Amino acid sequence: QVQLVESGGGLVQPGGSLRLSCAASGFRFSWYAMSWYRQAPGKERELVATITTAGSSTSYADSVKGRFTISRDNAKNALYLQMNTLKPDDTALYYCNARNPFSPWGQGTQVTVSS
Repeated sequence: QVQLVESGGGLVQPGGSLRLSCAASGFRFSWYAMSWYRQAPGKERELVATITTAGSSTSYADSVKGRFTISRDNAKNALYLQMNTLKPDDTALYYCNARNPFSPWGQGTQVTVSS
């Protein structure tokens, strides 16, 4: 059974940094392009960043380009999101999943950017 467990969220001031982690199990992690998604209150879930199977290529939403970095460790079945220069608009529940998402989703990790 697919399990996705996100961690690393928290409360941070504008301009601060956080590193999110995702522990994946129940599927061949290295076979799948992986992504981070986020959902802010009252908004639909949106795609934030994607990384290819071997990590050789990444892509980002325009709103986070240049501030966020996605990475993965296939040996550890782990996905990461380094978030720098955080803004209040980055406040959301962050999820990891395959680029073509599995069900069920994980519980997400809350990121709150506020002074």
